[in-house]
Amino acid sequence: MSIRRQPYNDGLGPVFEIIGGKWKGVLLWELNAGPVRFGALKRRVKGISEKILIQQLREMEADGLVHRKMFHQVPPRVEYSVTPLGASLNEALSPLCEWGKCNLVIEEGNRKFLNEMDTPSGCRNDEREMT
Repeated sequence: MSIRRQPYNDGLGPVFEIIGGKWKGVLLWELNAGPVRFGALKRRVKGISEKILIQQLREMEADGLVHRKMFHQVPPRVEYSVTPLGASLNEALSPLCEWGKCNLVIEEGNRKFLNEMDTPSGCRNDEREMT
């Protein structure tokens, strides 16, 4: 595992260091359902360049979140899947995804917090009333 060595006050710092950035959380989420070939993953994650996809997958593999399986055939085939550690991180990210669905919306590239009237059905009001 290639977790960087920095002093932290809590467990949140190392987590954000591992999944920080724009793509790692999205990639981890996409791999949650099962193994995915590189090309299919690139098509699922809109807007990611091939270079960044390769870089992010390599870092996630080094951190123990993702497993890379190479099939020695012609043409070469590679599948990525989430490891047990990656699956446990996905479980931890699930409440964050729900919070985002209930409290945020992105319109024309701008972040907007939802008010009580805009809250999607299925979101509990007590999630929004935390102090």
